[in-house]
Amino acid sequence: MNNRRYLIFLALACLCIFFPHLGLIEVNIMEARNFITAREMLENGNWIHTTMNLEPRYEKPPLPTWLTALSGAAFGITNHFALRLPAALASVFLVFTFYFFADRLLKKKKQAFIASLILASSFYIVFSGRNGQWDIFAHSFMTFAIFQLYLAFQSETKAWKNWILAGVFLGFSFMSKGPVSLFALLLPFLISYGIVFKYRNFKQKISPLMIFLVVFALVGLSWGLYIYVTDLSTAETIANKEANSWANRSVKPFYHYWSFFVQSGIWTFFSFLALLYPLMIKRVENKKAYLFSLSWTLASVILLSMVPEKKERYLLPVLIPMALTTSFYLNYLIKYAKQLPKLDIYLSRFGFGLIALIGLAAPIGIYIVFNGDFGNHFAYFALVSISLLSLGILILKWLRSENYEYCFYGVIYFICSIILFAFPLVELSYNNDEFKNASTLREIKETRDLEIYSMDPILAPEIIYDLGEPIKRVRFIKDLPEKGSFTFMTYDTIPDSLQTRFNANFVTRFDINNWKKNGGRHEIRNTSNVFVLEKKH
Repeated sequence: MNNRRYLIFLALACLCIFFPHLGLIEVNIMEARNFITAREMLENGNWIHTTMNLEPRYEKPPLPTWLTALSGAAFGITNHFALRLPAALASVFLVFTFYFFADRLLKKKKQAFIASLILASSFYIVFSGRNGQWDIFAHSFMTFAIFQLYLAFQSETKAWKNWILAGVFLGFSFMSKGPVSLFALLLPFLISYGIVFKYRNFKQKISPLMIFLVVFALVGLSWGLYIYVTDLSTAETIANKEANSWANRSVKPFYHYWSFFVQSGIWTFFSFLALLYPLMIKRVENKKAYLFSLSWTLASVILLSMVPEKKERYLLPVLIPMALTTSFYLNYLIKYAKQLPKLDIYLSRFGFGLIALIGLAAPIGIYIVFNGDFGNHFAYFALVSISLLSLGILILKWLRSENYEYCFYGVIYFICSIILFAFPLVELSYNNDEFKNASTLREIKETRDLEIYSMDPILAPEIIYDLGEPIKRVRFIKDLPEKGSFTFMTYDTIPDSLQTRFNANFVTRFDINNWKKNGGRHEIRNTSNVFVLEKKH
């Protein structure tokens, strides 16, 4: 397969993985915050002094929000597909950047292609690429910056173009998630590169390095500096709050990330094998490249483990070098399929065989989960059943003939089939009979023209996003209107302190959960009681 065919196939895989049914899943809390900020950019012009519910939101730099707002302006600010589209495009950018980087590093287009498909189909890459969160932007831009730095380090000349591009995209990464990707992806890269390849002829690179840092500062730090100059007190308050959160929120032990390889999803078993240095060092031809990818992966995990706050989504950058590491074992299986020792035959049969068995069992499992009631989604059930069952049979057949290359491509088709045909079935699990959108508030006669208020704790971002407009938050009863009526939204009933001063009439209850109460997936924060209040005389 030539380079053009690799790129076409990679584009088709990305098209199947990141774009189908992109607007289907409900908006989660992180997305709601980001989408509210994008909406208020368009509606109120808050492009620099970013806001959420009209309150300053400087915790996250604005580049991904700008891109999301532009997509919303083009295709509709209430269109979930449009709002998630920039993240999907950032994922495609990541996959193609990774392909060219791996190709230059390995000097083997086929393995670079394998590594890129592993990356595109790794669980948390798929999740982040189909979700309106900003991590995927930061790490996509950083991967391109790292690619340019690698080219600059390898060059015998000053490579000005590579240094400048690295500075620009490092700035883009910083403008997406602050220093997160610098710590989780760039620093481990620099450490592993220094260990394996060494920094040779570094004196001649000092002048372009200085330009690189200047470009990064201009692109990456300008917004933050402007905010500090124009709104210092708010910026300091938010910065202190964020620093405190990193030290005290979601604190987990150092070893919490040690099962990091499971975040690759369907490639978990092969990723685990690829991390076993004693097993792999005898099986790889390009030992330097393998040591580089392995040390980059492990350095990223170790550095992330040092941060007190730990969440599974913070492991996203680890999947980038780990895809490269995993490709060494799969490339070895494919290249030496007819010459494998018994150990590798057993390991490959277990890894691919497990995926095949999942495909064989999928139709029965899906049927049981939904009690055979597919309604107007039966076509999707039929398609996913036929696809996964067929792939399960084919993978077993290819395993028997030791055609590991076809087994590998079969797994890619497996992932694509799930996204194309199984995703819509999630709607069959929606069972909340009390579901009611907050966006219908203005359709209710009693609240049509009234201002909306809430008191601490503020309503969930999901409710505010669904409502489609900001809510005036007050901290004290004295800040509520003294004249006329107003809408009041709260999780619970009206507090006694309010009832002594206001006449309260219950209007309705919003519940934007797709799942009913007592089901384990119902979030109380995604509900709100609506009252009309009027000051007592």
